[in-house]
Amino acid sequence: MSKHLEFRQTELDLHLSGLHSVAALKRNVTIPYSSIQKVHVGSFAAPFWMLKMPGTALPGFDIYEGVFRHNAEWYFLSYEHRGPHVIIELKEHEHYHYVIFDIEHPEDNVAEIINHCPHLKL
Repeated sequence: MSKHLEFRQTELDLHLSGLHSVAALKRNVTIPYSSIQKVHVGSFAAPFWMLKMPGTALPGFDIYEGVFRHNAEWYFLSYEHRGPHVIIELKEHEHYHYVIFDIEHPEDNVAEIINHCPHLKL
């Protein structure tokens, strides 16, 4: 996959490359650890009526890349399968309520995110 996570001291960077970055119109999403409210591995099915703001969506093929809005909440989606996805719920992030993406070894990546977020280990 042309996605990888970079674990920095105070924030997490989701890096996109190749067609993912072209379709999402974005190469990087930065998430401060302090804004992560929940993180888990699961499946997410984007509602058909999500607004692309900007992004690329091919609902019949389960391909979603970019920024979307639904029920007054902002999503950053980057996936091309029904799951498993890394699902990060955010609070007080400057742009998004949710960041949802597919990546190799999602369980290992979620464990690493939790390791960097002491407030999630309570």
